[in-house]
Amino acid sequence: MNINQFKGMNDWMKQMDQFFGKDFLGGFEPMLRASQTQVNLYKTENELLVVISLPGLENVDEVDVYANHQKLEIKGRINLKFKGFELIEENIFQGHFERTVDLPYPVRDDRVDASYHNGLLIIHLHRLIQSEASRKKIAVRKIEE
Repeated sequence: MNINQFKGMNDWMKQMDQFFGKDFLGGFEPMLRASQTQVNLYKTENELLVVISLPGLENVDEVDVYANHQKLEIKGRINLKFKGFELIEENIFQGHFERTVDLPYPVRDDRVDASYHNGLLIIHLHRLIQSEASRKKIAVRKIEE
């Protein structure tokens, strides 16, 4: 789920509140928030740390992480099951998820480290820096008349 998909939602929510009454949709906010994975983004000048809450992830192979220039895409599945118990109320997100995180600067795809610890997926990224060494000289040829 891309957070940018919800940019126009504020106008729509205001219209719904005008029609149905003040803060009509506010009661749905906890459900909307719970239906997506929670993400924190930290940065330094040349590094990013993306921390995603994924409680109950038993197999890290069930999560795919893709770094593409200035975007990070995370896909996977969370299953919270407790043997012998039936789920009667659900407030912790589970099931299939997709999340796209817009990054503040381009990152290198060859220096990405992802680890899972205590219910958190931690992704460490490094800024893509265009240096003088990476410039490619273009040969200029003279056209004879």
